[in-house]
Amino acid sequence: MTDAKEDLGFSIRQRTCGVVQVFRHGKLVATLRGADAAGLLAEADRASESEIQQLMARLTGNYKRGNERLASGHPRNRT
Repeated sequence: MTDAKEDLGFSIRQRTCGVVQVFRHGKLVATLRGADAAGLLAEADRASESEIQQLMARLTGNYKRGNERLASGHPRNRT
């Protein structure tokens, strides 16, 4: 079981037709087919649960984790 901090709310559902669906908190966020689906499943077989969560976050583009507010206050980012 993973730490609550490591669980980003992602889950995978593999369909019989070869399609892999990625969900976040129960909502469909990505559908993978072909080589992309096979690649995700192969990586998931040899990764830990927290690594799988990070992989799905990168895959879906949901990888920002709260430092955006700090960066907006940096002098080079002020308008």
